[in-house]
Amino acid sequence: MLIVVLLFANNYLNAQIAANEFSAMEQFMQNASLQLDNVAWTVGSTQTVRYASKFGQVILESGVLNYALYVNSTNTWVANFSTAALLFNMPISAYNIVNNYSQRILPSSNGSFLQQGTSATVSQVFVIERTPMKDGSYVRVVVAPSIRMLSSMIGTTNYTECYLPILQPGNSPYQSQSVTLVSTNVLDSIEQNINQIKMDISFPISSLGFDSSFFGFNSTEQIISLPTGSNLNFYTGQVTVSLGLYS
Repeated sequence: MLIVVLLFANNYLNAQIAANEFSAMEQFMQNASLQLDNVAWTVGSTQTVRYASKFGQVILESGVLNYALYVNSTNTWVANFSTAALLFNMPISAYNIVNNYSQRILPSSNGSFLQQGTSATVSQVFVIERTPMKDGSYVRVVVAPSIRMLSSMIGTTNYTECYLPILQPGNSPYQSQSVTLVSTNVLDSIEQNINQIKMDISFPISSLGFDSSFFGFNSTEQIISLPTGSNLNFYTGQVTVSLGLYS
């Protein structure tokens, strides 16, 4: 009887530790999202954020999102932008909520991949549990790069700016539990005298489970009408992500 009680107590304690750890990692991933915005637009800028986890691990899932940009009512293609996403994976054997659970954290009330305004984010943070998937059975906290759009009138001309961070894998020796973000380049795609922007999002490795329903954006297409003669600057900040680089 004593052995049974001790086993129950140990399992209960581990479950509580895992639940508290997962809650802390939700906050950590929000912080990583904010640091990404701080780093992405200044070449050479570096930020390392550290976490502590007994049960889970942060990974970078490459090539999960692809954004396509078109302009004008003719839908003239401009460019494609492919990016990775940052994931904290905790095995459901340690902690689980319920299969197909999803909760949006940042922003909490708007699931669009296009966020507008000066306070808009450049990534979405959400929790999802979906099992099974090809890489295992996890409950996850995800940081998925998205687009911020700003518009202003100067004289009679509209100027629109869009910002998208591009996450790329760096050196990841996993010597410690840390995430290092380094801005390597900022590119500017300039389009002049336009009247419309269309942006599509697709999911290149959807066969592995990282599909539209996994990311939960409320639409895979956004069309923005602009005043005739508008100018667009579409900035992409290339950021390498290294995991466990510093012990």
